[in-house]
Amino acid sequence: MPSFDIASKVDLQALDNTINTVKKEIQGRFDFKDSPVVIELNKKDFTLMLEVESEMKMKQVIDILISRGMKQGIPANAFDFDKDAYPSGKVMKKEVIVKNGLKQDVAKKIVKAIKDSGLKVQPSIMDTIVRVTGKKIDDLQAVIKLCKETDFGVPLQFENMKS
Repeated sequence: MPSFDIASKVDLQALDNTINTVKKEIQGRFDFKDSPVVIELNKKDFTLMLEVESEMKMKQVIDILISRGMKQGIPANAFDFDKDAYPSGKVMKKEVIVKNGLKQDVAKKIVKAIKDSGLKVQPSIMDTIVRVTGKKIDDLQAVIKLCKETDFGVPLQFENMKS
């Protein structure tokens, strides 16, 4: 029976390359000259810690991070900027979470959208992925199209297509 998996993964190497290019760009920019800027990647938790001296520079670092991430193939919605920046001494700190893996509530939304579409497929949640099985590959391709058109707030990848 044909099947495929819906996942949400960020390539760790692409994320690391993004952080390195952001650091390099900030070092070369005149508006960041003599400014303390720290960008740390926690590879285990997929979190970024940003430290800059002002709110304006924090916005600039975030803009650079998004643009460089998109050039590395990381969608902008893979970064979770919901936590507010907080002052710590003379610097502003902000924790940015990189969305990796489908959370349970997002997986449920995907399953509900697939079931509401009326396609003859069976979606099932398996830890951090949603596996979709069906009798026809055309139905599976319709599910992929549906998921691409619907915004679930996370980047989606479609993998392990088996016929």
